[in-house]
Amino acid sequence: MTFRKSAFVVFAFLSLLIPFLVSQTAKQKADLMVAGGTVVTMDGARVIYEDGAVVVTGDTITAVGPRAELEAKYAAAQTIDARGTLVLPGFINGHTHVPMTLFRGLHDDVTLNDWLYKYIFPAEAKNVNEEFVRWGTRLAAAEQIRAGVTTFADMYYFEDAVAEETKAAGMRGVVGETFIDFPAPDNKSEAEMLAYTERFLKKWQGDPLIHAAVAPHSIYTCSQKTLQDSAALARKYHAPILIHVAEMKKEWDDSEKQNGMSPVQYLDKIGALGPDVVAAHCIFVDDADQKILAQRQVGCVHNPSSNMMIASGVAPVPELRAAGVAVGLGTDGPAGSNNDLDLMEEIDLAAKLAKISRKDPLALNAKAVVEMATIDGAKALHMEKEIGSLEAGKKADLILISLDEPNAVPMFDIYAQLAYALKASDVQTVIIGGHIVMRDHKLLTVDEEQVLAKAREYQKSVATSLGMR
Repeated sequence: MTFRKSAFVVFAFLSLLIPFLVSQTAKQKADLMVAGGTVVTMDGARVIYEDGAVVVTGDTITAVGPRAELEAKYAAAQTIDARGTLVLPGFINGHTHVPMTLFRGLHDDVTLNDWLYKYIFPAEAKNVNEEFVRWGTRLAAAEQIRAGVTTFADMYYFEDAVAEETKAAGMRGVVGETFIDFPAPDNKSEAEMLAYTERFLKKWQGDPLIHAAVAPHSIYTCSQKTLQDSAALARKYHAPILIHVAEMKKEWDDSEKQNGMSPVQYLDKIGALGPDVVAAHCIFVDDADQKILAQRQVGCVHNPSSNMMIASGVAPVPELRAAGVAVGLGTDGPAGSNNDLDLMEEIDLAAKLAKISRKDPLALNAKAVVEMATIDGAKALHMEKEIGSLEAGKKADLILISLDEPNAVPMFDIYAQLAYALKASDVQTVIIGGHIVMRDHKLLTVDEEQVLAKAREYQKSVATSLGMR
């Protein structure tokens, strides 16, 4: 080849390479891009991008929009091909007790009062210690990640251990140390509870995944002093307050008899309610209660499976939403009051329970219950600035749900498909804070085989402790 021809070839090559290199250099760098799926943002306008992308830098969403547009603007170190999936904000389980996975199926088909006092409290007294809590949390993390849950709110004992295991699994948690007026597995007096919880709150301040909380159990297990002391401690550290509210008819009747007012009115009277409170259940709340909850900016969490299983009643979700209360979804359980942590099941049941209880198919629609599992769930936890929708500046918590399943096609309406057709088993990939914790159905942060084996060991030891074998 002559010199002139060689020079021409080099020039031609460079003329192609240089614009490419310049274009790549001009692109903004990112850590991760999820591209090609149908992106259901759940933002204020409920925008859906049919061929969309989500760009992530660190633990934060950098951009959301049409795939072609974002691919032209960003160069990501890693790309996930999301074609054939729905891309959503991670689901939010607003109320549960994760270590209780190890009591799953221990005793079912009884009233809440009997379940608590005859079965669960005695079982906890004999079995619950820090090691039990750690393994139960690991089991719950595996189950929740598989179900597309990226954030959960927990109330239990040894909550510092729950926090450590939640963080190890890469999950986001609002984890509340329980206050209760009898000796608990971890703390035997209110003084011990206060000291333990204060250390717990201090330890986790500022953590990117863990929001340490205070969890007075309820008005029927906590005195006025315990309720007020626990709330004061939470507010000293700007921590959330998690509490069961108006869950049973008996709770309502006893409060009317003892306090001369409803549970909500009593909590308001003693200064326990505020914009830091997450109230689980809220079944027995009348119009006056609903106004108080809205005025105090209390978040409520609806637990349809639990309320149905124990026949507690039906929360007035449409009315609460209409009153301006942020209502999320929770699984409760995962023992006795609901034996799984499948939030997609709660999405389905929340809509259907509202419809049948009111004899009105329009009572709570598909879009509304998907909102309750995402953005409204975030509002109920007072975390809507961080999570609940796919928007630039929010935490990179997102899930990919496969549409390549028999139950996923055809799809005429995305929200209806999510509410009534898709299942937890269709969740394919889960990303929390920019980290992939499950990819193509494979858990990456929990040793599932080890956890399942340990859970079977606990089944035997719990049964033995209660004379069941």
